[in-house]
Formats: sequence, structure tokens, C-alpha cells
Amino acid sequence: KEKITILFNQQIVTVIANLSGKWSTNLAAEAAGGPYPLIIKSKSNTVLFKNVLIGDVWVCSGQSNMEWPLSRALNGVQEIKAANFPLIRHFTVPQTIASEPREDLTAGNWEVCTSENAGRFTAVGYFFAQALQGELKIPIGLIHTSWGGTHSETWTSRQAFEQSPEFQSMIANMPRMNLDSLNRVANMGVKTRIETLQGPMDKIASELPSWKNKDFNDSQWATMEVPKPWEQQALGYMDGEVWFRKNIVLTSTNQGKEAQLELGTIDDIDETYVNGTLIGQDTRYNTKRKYTIPAGLLTAGNNVIAVKVTDTGGDGGFYGDANNLKFTIGDQVQALAGIWKYRVAGISTKVPGVGPNSYPTLLFNSMINPLIPFAIKGVIWYQGESNADRAYQYRQAFPLMISDWRKQWKQGDFPFYFVQLSSYNSNNGNSQRGSSWAELREAQTLTLSLPNTGMAVTTDIGDPKDIHPLNKQDVGKRLAALALNKTYGLNLLSSGPTYQSMKIDGNKIILSFTNLGSGLVASKDAYGYLKGFEIAGVDQKFRFAKALIDGDKIVVFQDNLPSPVAVRYGWADDASEGNLFNKDGFPASPFRTDNWKGITTETKFKLQK
Repeated sequence: KEKITILFNQQIVTVIANLSGKWSTNLAAEAAGGPYPLIIKSKSNTVLFKNVLIGDVWVCSGQSNMEWPLSRALNGVQEIKAANFPLIRHFTVPQTIASEPREDLTAGNWEVCTSENAGRFTAVGYFFAQALQGELKIPIGLIHTSWGGTHSETWTSRQAFEQSPEFQSMIANMPRMNLDSLNRVANMGVKTRIETLQGPMDKIASELPSWKNKDFNDSQWATMEVPKPWEQQALGYMDGEVWFRKNIVLTSTNQGKEAQLELGTIDDIDETYVNGTLIGQDTRYNTKRKYTIPAGLLTAGNNVIAVKVTDTGGDGGFYGDANNLKFTIGDQVQALAGIWKYRVAGISTKVPGVGPNSYPTLLFNSMINPLIPFAIKGVIWYQGESNADRAYQYRQAFPLMISDWRKQWKQGDFPFYFVQLSSYNSNNGNSQRGSSWAELREAQTLTLSLPNTGMAVTTDIGDPKDIHPLNKQDVGKRLAALALNKTYGLNLLSSGPTYQSMKIDGNKIILSFTNLGSGLVASKDAYGYLKGFEIAGVDQKFRFAKALIDGDKIVVFQDNLPSPVAVRYGWADDASEGNLFNKDGFPASPFRTDNWKGITTETKFKLQK
């Protein structure tokens, strides 16, 4: 019942606190500008906020590519030196989980964009804000709330799932418990899953010291594909210690020689042994391991590489480009990617058993709900890699999350602009083998049916060998182009050619597009040839196709296919070959004209056990 007085610029507003001390009020709209002080008074105390700006606030959310800091982006050092933008502010939401919606954050503060602070900013958000602020000349605030490797389901509220026919039965089986209880359930489930794979954990301690040795018998160990995080394989979600073993056979001419061992990137910590001798260790999850095997250690015949990997959170194990795993002795190089033996040595007790992906809603509860009802202009979103295996269901999961946020915020259909998956050779996926990444991109494209959404296509600026492409500049600029056009009303093009319809004409298929801009063009080819197109007949087998620009149409054909029925463009995990652009510099989104069953159709989100 205490009287609260709020003073801001020329405004004075009073409000009465309720019986629990809570209160809220709205200030009248202000023109963009500042800085101003904000004073809040009561009988007992006065709170002063200094250097407050009025401008547009954008939420920046998703997984690791949104989390990626400016310090690790392309030309990050130079960008940080030039980062002097006092009208850009950045707020980082702490990475926490919660089993029920929280009302407040655990920590956090606004930071002014200076060279001292900017290196910690989300790189995509930074370049987005830089483009907006430079064009609009108003303050831009970024609320950065992201977590690497997370699914969209953890960013969605329980109420949304309960009202969704697709997810109702799933959420009905999710227990309503506090985190301590959830941790116990999760840890029991992890232990049961591991013992199903490798037998009782209590027998490990006695034999563990010998796991690094050459003569240890690992014939009963399970196998795993390397490099690939173990969360994406049978082992599933687990933080802790896992040993890997790999055999190398040498001839007598190479015994005793010095050699080089390269293991790529390992998440998080490794100790690497050869024939029982420690040859190197590293604690940095983003550092490529390269160790020297000293002369005299290698023998003729069988040699054993043993790697103890400790994962402290998120994904664990070897990851990245398979070409980075190799053994070099003299001028001979042996690839090490492929099947390795593995065995779990211990489940982490330092890290809670429940992670952000253990159950749905955990990040909505802790990293979104506390932000509501903070007034925002819109959202930029970069996520989807972790949902690729369930790409078909993402057609429902992603729009559900967007609609949920809009409903929760009660600010109407605010702008929601997202980044389409970039080019990355996740699993050699293509039209012949099927591609979960192509299907996820399609699900993202279909989400554009929601009002006030936009998609930045980035297949041309990805890295087929790195799931974290370093070029965040163009990603941020393309998101900004969407906002400047669709939100701020600037008359500029913000998208590349978008497939609209097809017509069969004899042995040719003629494609029509929207977002033509100044016209279609074949980029990155000295002879003007279009790449990335495939064509199929009724047998549903796709083969390379010729494609020609004919005014505002694309004509696709294959000399040996008289009766085509379908075309695909960029339908692969790595879609970087495609070079259809408009003359305004925006790439075409990958697409297909068929609706044939994909490889993710039957895969559904399930609660972990």
C-alpha cells in the first residue's frame, strides 16, 4: 500500500504497491533519445538509474550461432577496435534453467557498446544493431538470451504445448517437479541408459587405470562414430568422463619414429595417450588438438591411441571436420575419423543431471519469462541445428514457439526475423540419401506463413566444415535488411528469389519466383552457369540438371529425362554450391517442388528417460 513516484524526463507518475509490494505502471511514449535519469521514490528509499536511453529493443535468441561472441567472429579484433557506439546497448541474460516460470533473472546489466565491452556481445546481434543504428540514428538495445546446442522445445512454454495437438500427450507425461527432483530422475535415467550399453558402472574402478594401456582388452567396448558429439549417438545426453580407443598398425620401417597426432576439436577436456604414455592434454573446447608422439614410443604392429574426454556441459566428445583427425608419420598420413571404441568412466556429479535440453520449457521458464513484459520492438532468432533430426516436426514446433512468445508478451504480432540454416556438411545429406538440414530449411521457409516474419538466407556464407561459420557480419546485415524494410518501412529489398510455382513444358520445367528485385543472376560463376539444380521423373530419382535464366523464369532440364516431374535446388546439408541470386545480392532459398516423404517425417520429440 505504499505510494511509489516515478520521475522520467518531464514525466511524474504515481502508483500504489499491492499487499506483496508489487506494482507496475506505464509511462507515456517518448521520442527516441536520451540519456535521461530514471528516479523511483518511496517513503523508505530512492532508486536512481542513470544514462537511460529511449529507443528500440530487440531480443536476440537461439543457440550457439546467436551466442557466438564478436571476439570470435570474422575480423573480430578489428571490429572490436572500431566498436564505439554509445547508442547501442547490450544485456546478457544468464544461462540458467528452471522447472517453473520465473519472474526475475539471476543477474545481468546493460552494457554500453565500447571496445572494452563489445567483444562479449552476440556477434549477429552486434552487426544487426550496427546496421539499424547507422540507418535510423536512434538508440538500439539488444537483450541477448541464447544457449548453444539447445532445441526449440526448451524455449517454449508449457501452456503452448498443452494447447497443441502435436505435443499434448508429450507434455502430459512431463512431471511437475523442482530441479532437484528432476535432477535425480535425469541422473537415474542416464545411469540406466549407460549400463544398458556397457554393463554395471560399479565394475569400472578396478580396471580404469589400465584403459590407457596398449595391452588392455577393449573387445567388449561399445563403438561410436568420431567426430560426432555423443549426444547425437546412442550414448545420448550425459556430462562426465568417457574414454575412447583407436588402433593404428605400423610397419617395421616406421617403428620408433616421431609422429604427429591430430584429433580436431574436443568438447571439453582431453588427456591423450599413445601406448599408455601421456602425449598431450588441453582444456579448451574450441582448440584443435595437435600432439607430437615422441621418437621411440611407436612400435611395429599394433599401437593404441587412448583419449580421456571430460565433458562439463552441453555436447561432449569429438566434433567438427573429419579431415582434422589424422595420424602423420613421415610422408604417410592415416585418417582417424570413423569408428572408435568407447566406454563411460563416470557421470558428472559437479554438473546437474538436468541440462537445457533434458526437458521442454526449461529455458522459457528461466530466460524468456522473466523478460516479459519488457517492451520490445521484435526478435531475431538463430537456431535449428539441434532440431534438424526432427525437421518435419519443426514445421509445427517453430511456429508454436513464435506464437507462444507473442501471446505471452501481449504486444501483438511483433516482428520475428530468423536465420535459415547455413551450409554445413552435417551428414553428407543430399537428395539421394536424404538431408535433414534441407528438410529443416524447408520447415523454416514454411514458417514464413506466420504474419510479420522474415528469413535471412545464409547458404552462401556458411562453412561446409564448420557448424559455426565465422562470417556473422552478413548474417546481421541480412537480418537488419528485413527489419529496415518490413518494420521500419524503408523501400529496399531484403530477400532473395523465392520459389513460387512450376510448369512442365515437354522435357523442361519452368520455375517462377517472387522477390526478383532487379532480376535473376547466376553468381560466383565466370560463365553465368546456374548450379545446385536437380531434376527427377516419376521414379523420384534426382539427377544433375541444367538450369538457364529466361527473363524472370528459370528453365530446368536434363537431356536424358524426357518427362520430368520435380525440381530441387540446394537440397543438401551443404547447399553452398547453389548460386541463384537476385542482382541486389540476396541468395535464393533452397527449395523443392515435390512433397515426397523425407527422412525426418517419423521422428518426434520425446522426453528423455
